[in-house]
Amino acid sequence: MTNQAMDVVCIGHLAKDRIVVGEHGESATGGAVYYGGMVLLALGLRVAVVTRLARKDFGLLDGLKVAGAELFPVEAAETSGIENVHPDPNSDRRICHPLRFAGPLSPEDVPQIETRIYYVGPIMPGEIDPPFLRAMAARGPLALDVQGLLRKRVGDELITDGWPEAEEGLSLVRYLKVDDREAEALTGKRDYQRAAELLAEMGPKEVVLTHKEGVLVRAGAEPFEAPFRPRSLAGRTGRGDTCFSAYLGRRLLGDSPEEAAKFAAALTTLKLARPGPFDGTVEEVDKLLDTW
Repeated sequence: MTNQAMDVVCIGHLAKDRIVVGEHGESATGGAVYYGGMVLLALGLRVAVVTRLARKDFGLLDGLKVAGAELFPVEAAETSGIENVHPDPNSDRRICHPLRFAGPLSPEDVPQIETRIYYVGPIMPGEIDPPFLRAMAARGPLALDVQGLLRKRVGDELITDGWPEAEEGLSLVRYLKVDDREAEALTGKRDYQRAAELLAEMGPKEVVLTHKEGVLVRAGAEPFEAPFRPRSLAGRTGRGDTCFSAYLGRRLLGDSPEEAAKFAAALTTLKLARPGPFDGTVEEVDKLLDTW
């Protein structure tokens, strides 16, 4: 266990995923702690990762370790995994099939570490519950990606559904991440700008909403939007995790919400062109921003 203070403690399942685009499929490591953790580390932040996975898959954490993360793996019977199917290579639509589940996380799995933010990014239904969120929020400021909390297993597919405990859960959150479909599921509003406004009224101080064209941030009365401008969508998997962690990291580094939104959109633009986690540099992001 480390005695070093962290900037971010990332919590959630690492995943052994399968990505299918058109007729081509391949295995890939996934999860918010993976895609998001690598971005936060690239920004020079001190990052701890708490996750559940099978002991035989602990090697999947090597990339995070090499990048500088402090690792706190909890052994499980199996490692979570999702098959993400993109029938149309040029479309944002995907179909998610659950493959395996590593089991629920408990507050006892998270070591008592001094940190500036707890970043909770579940990918599977049942991964975390309201008592877990309450326990983390009692320790410090909470950043939450609601993806796994809104997922429901129907047959052999994961669909985005409602979250019965949303009112209580969102009241605990400082930074909230949703995409446009998740925002609609939570608010009933297809207009993502209106949905973000309603979500902000439910408690989060800052709402980060991603969609195919870019990111909207609501922090206070005025929303900020910044576009994605990718050359391709080859790296679409992990888009939201990448964007949210880039925004969160830059806020921790002192950027205003508007500055952080622009930086996150540029970094996500670079990531979208390449499969896997963001592997670029801050200098590359700044260079791209200079051309916008």
